[in-house]
Amino acid sequence: MSAQRVQPLKFLRSHIKKQIYVRLKDGSEYMGVLLATDSTMNLVLDDTVMLENNGKTVKAKIGKALIRGSMVEYISFNPEIAAEEALLK
Repeated sequence: MSAQRVQPLKFLRSHIKKQIYVRLKDGSEYMGVLLATDSTMNLVLDDTVMLENNGKTVKAKIGKALIRGSMVEYISFNPEIAAEEALLK
C-alpha cells in the first residue's frame, strides 16, 4: 500500500472560505478566513485578527489582510488547536 501524496498548495486552496491560523517568522500570529492564495502561498485573509499572548488575546482587528508567503512559519487549519499548541512554545 502506498501513501497518498498531499500537494501543499492544493490542500491550502481546499481551505478557501475557512478560518485558518497563521504564525509568521517574526512570531506574530493571525487568524482569519482564507479568501485567496497564489503559487508562492501569499495569503489574503478576511475578518483577520492579530493575536498576542500565544493566541490568548486579540491585539487588533484588521479586516482584510495580505500575508506574504515567504514570511509564514506555519499555517494551521484548526485554529483552536493551533492556539493551544502555540502555548507550548
